[in-house]
Amino acid sequence: MAVITHPLIMPLTGTDLTAMTPGTAFPLLEQIDTPPDLRKLPEARLPALACELREFLIQTVAKTGGHFAANLGTVELTIALHYVFNTPEDRLVWDVGHQTYPHKILTGRRARMGTLRRKGGVSGFPKRCESAYDTFGVGHSSTSLSAALGMALAAERAGAERKVVAVIGDGAMTAGMAFEALNHAGHLKTDLLVVLNDNEMSISPNVGALSAHLTKLLSGQLFSSMREGGKKVLSHMPPPVLEVARLAEEHVKGMFAPGGTLFEELGFNYFGPVDGHDLPTLVRTLRNLRALDGPRLLHVVTRKGKGYKLAEDEPVGYHGVGVFDPALGLKPAKPGGGPTYTQIFSEWLCDMAERDERLVGITPAMREGSGLVEFSERFPDRYFDVAIAEQHAVTLAAGLACDGLKPVVAIYSTFLQRAYDQLIHDVALQNLPVLFAIDRAGLVGPDGPTHAGSFDYSFLRCIPNLVVMAPADENECRQMLYTGFQLNQPAAVRYPRGKGSGVVPQRQMRALPVGKAEIRRRGRELALLAFGGMVEIAEALAERLDATVVNMRFIKPLDEATVVQVAAEHRRLVTLEENAVAGGAGSAVNECLAARGLRVAIRNIGLPDRFVDQGERGELLADCGLDAAGVFRQLADWVMAHTGSPILDS
Repeated sequence: MAVITHPLIMPLTGTDLTAMTPGTAFPLLEQIDTPPDLRKLPEARLPALACELREFLIQTVAKTGGHFAANLGTVELTIALHYVFNTPEDRLVWDVGHQTYPHKILTGRRARMGTLRRKGGVSGFPKRCESAYDTFGVGHSSTSLSAALGMALAAERAGAERKVVAVIGDGAMTAGMAFEALNHAGHLKTDLLVVLNDNEMSISPNVGALSAHLTKLLSGQLFSSMREGGKKVLSHMPPPVLEVARLAEEHVKGMFAPGGTLFEELGFNYFGPVDGHDLPTLVRTLRNLRALDGPRLLHVVTRKGKGYKLAEDEPVGYHGVGVFDPALGLKPAKPGGGPTYTQIFSEWLCDMAERDERLVGITPAMREGSGLVEFSERFPDRYFDVAIAEQHAVTLAAGLACDGLKPVVAIYSTFLQRAYDQLIHDVALQNLPVLFAIDRAGLVGPDGPTHAGSFDYSFLRCIPNLVVMAPADENECRQMLYTGFQLNQPAAVRYPRGKGSGVVPQRQMRALPVGKAEIRRRGRELALLAFGGMVEIAEALAERLDATVVNMRFIKPLDEATVVQVAAEHRRLVTLEENAVAGGAGSAVNECLAARGLRVAIRNIGLPDRFVDQGERGELLADCGLDAAGVFRQLADWVMAHTGSPILDS
């Protein structure tokens, strides 16, 4: 039986393993292609199904990699939601999306889970074009409540009877957007169920059992009828009596769920907390809540990594995993090889903090991903994790800079998009010295388009006062971070995921001349003006094309003198960037030439005007024509179209 193949996988207590068909790995799971099949199962069989689903999940992710601990924690919750609600007619909206693998398995994608996060395969996040059960596409945090409220209002306008459920994690509740939606939903009194998946809090056995029993009673029809009847009776009483009754109800709930008062004040009926791994309680409670109307919130407590001991003990380490052996767990990282750009930033941050006590580090809940672990341990009083609150992170940095500190905001390119107004209004407009270390620029691979940093050149270079840099290699990344930190104005250094070309960073730090490019090779008639990681591609092609290679370094301020010089010396210019062509670095070069009335044949090569799907980074670069072969092909086609001659004969 697959569910008990090794000691690290812990079947749920009470699971009936003996009833499973001998020799069949997943006898119940294999009967379920879609939720209607699930709803045919007797309720007593659901715990056994949860055990199979968890084991299937472990085996699948071990082969493909992906988000792991969070998905193990939502197995029972996913089963209960699809069992009780008539999905997809009833709308189920997930937040963040990295906990939806059980949902995908139960909604027709079980057979394709071996393609998870691969090119052309199952997405690692909900995706509307992938399934009718994926009601809202998501990859960023804290969007579920706003989207679900919109769906609930649409149902109301259409006179439809369908229910809408939003599932949001406790981490996603740290973003202001979630509370904006809660406030609006509570004000409108819209028919909406919010399930708060709390995977950080623990419930002691006694309080948990009592809380679950109380939640069953409070969510039942009897209490609901009594509550509504009581409102009608009390509506004729003087205001002081009404206030006493309201406070009495809050006090009773507060005895068992201290956090519930906040949601009650926002206009939601609060229920919970309940054990998110207790399927009978979950199913009964959700049935009760489905029969109710108005804004209501169910507080469910789950455990990340549930059922796999190593992930339970180390949920952060098992949040996102590569391929591994479930019997052994994750292997320690092999020493050797060059550092990643994230590691370059991490080392620079600690070195710079030793030199300058004004440096403070800020991250919006990405300590591990952005490389702030060592900094947080060595300089805890200068480290600020603001949770999933990118807007707050940027304005916090602005406030710190106002009074003499030197903030460094470590943030992914895709998440900086969420703080664009703060970047302009709070930092750049006031010309404050905040350094942005922008990780995951360009294509990111298996996480797909929601996480790709495809637009930062475009949305950064139009902002006054902001210096924007892109390193060609690891050493240049270190020196650019130092350069940006020395400036008395906003600055950004954007770098890709993973490793660079292997250039060893110099320990000594020196400031680069701002706005000055570097000519790395001189050729004849063709000049390649490359930005960031595309310099390596340009150099790989340079000998074959006898091309001049310019490492542009600065997107803003652009080295206009070098652009003009190169334009005067070459018949053709090509700009290379791992960013959207529209409004990108190549557009900056075009604008420079046009402003001076210079006419030269120029081709801008960058990311295509579409969202690039998931896949390995190398696959995606090739798909976009941004690997060496793809760039050469684009150049050959361009030259042939304009001259009628092959590129090597030009």
